[in-house]
Amino acid sequence: MALDNGPVHGREALAELAGERVDHRFKGLPPDAYGLTLAELAGQRRNLFTDGFATPVLALSAERLEHNLKLMETYAARHGLAFAPHGKTSMAPQLFHRQIEHGAWGITLAVPHQVWVARAFGIGRIFLANELVDAAALRRLAAELDADPEFRFVCYVDSVRGVELMDAALTEAGAERPVDVVVELGAGAGARTGARTEADCAAVADAVAGTRTLRLAGVAGYEGEVPDADPERVHAWLRRLVALAADFDKAGRFEGLDEIVLSAGGSAWFDAVADVVAEVPALSRPVLKLLRSGAYVSHDDGHYREVTPFNRVPAEGALEPAFRLWTQVVSRPSAEQAFANAGKRDAAYDLDLPFAQVVRPADGGPERPAAGIAVSGLSDQHAWLRTGPGAELEVGDWVGLGLSHPCTSFDKWQLIPVAEADGTVVDYIRTFF
Repeated sequence: MALDNGPVHGREALAELAGERVDHRFKGLPPDAYGLTLAELAGQRRNLFTDGFATPVLALSAERLEHNLKLMETYAARHGLAFAPHGKTSMAPQLFHRQIEHGAWGITLAVPHQVWVARAFGIGRIFLANELVDAAALRRLAAELDADPEFRFVCYVDSVRGVELMDAALTEAGAERPVDVVVELGAGAGARTGARTEADCAAVADAVAGTRTLRLAGVAGYEGEVPDADPERVHAWLRRLVALAADFDKAGRFEGLDEIVLSAGGSAWFDAVADVVAEVPALSRPVLKLLRSGAYVSHDDGHYREVTPFNRVPAEGALEPAFRLWTQVVSRPSAEQAFANAGKRDAAYDLDLPFAQVVRPADGGPERPAAGIAVSGLSDQHAWLRTGPGAELEVGDWVGLGLSHPCTSFDKWQLIPVAEADGTVVDYIRTFF
């Protein structure tokens, strides 16, 4: 089965996105833009606030998006890290390609559907930070690998049973190329996936060595699952991961490789990853030190603003929250309460409620801080606003909300305008969840 993937196909697929026409699928876009292609609409450089966009509408800051891309590119290079940002955050192939243009080795993903999206847009290196035991998905993966000798794919394994299932499915599929796998070290008792002990990891590695269809490429894990995580515990677990790689190498488990994959790194502890991978001893082969943090691309105004490692290492720079959800006041039943027309269908709410930041008056007056205004709850299509004494807010005003948790912000929007600071919309980001 020949599959048309690779850089040329990726550019063609992105061009096809630009040719997609505006219609009822996309929230918040100007109704008079229906029928235009996204490229035509972007070329009009409409203003988010004055040229027909309807609330609720989620926007990305063009300037902050670019700042975040550059900052993590610089950070990874400074610390000698390869970077495969987690694409599940945005599921936006346009952003995948921008991340790669900013130095990313490839893209990390979590489930087979996400892999197929990335491949449809020509992503040539994919790290699947998950186990893969579904026979249908493995058949397709085998076809992808056999059709494209340049495609690099790596995924987790954490059990002998999982290795057996993979081997059986790939053997039945007649796979010609072995699938590269990394043994996942679990972060501790009660944590998520991963083999719990070094002995368990060795048993999984032995099982991989007994197959024709799999190749042991390295070790990996996710330090964000360390129980009661703090710098000491996270550093200790990361040193276990490095020691596991060294032990496997000493045992000759990586013979035949060009490089050994050592991967970790969420969005809360990548400074610890940088610290510990700098201590990796000389191994028999070069080490691909692969960082996987993904939330940086948009950052946020809540959870990740609090936990970002840049708070601990301010000299390295600072990420900037790039999302703002614009909603309109539709009811003001009392001096203490108002309701706006964005709710759970539009805003992330799994970690924190949205944050009222600014107000744009309906009469066209200047934007002002949302003083005395707070989001107290969300219904499906309404934000409950608590308004303190002196809060200036009228029916028809637009309220700009900051959001917490990028992953559950992107997934509520199929198309997201990218706006400059003055409101000029310069691009549209298409997501595929």
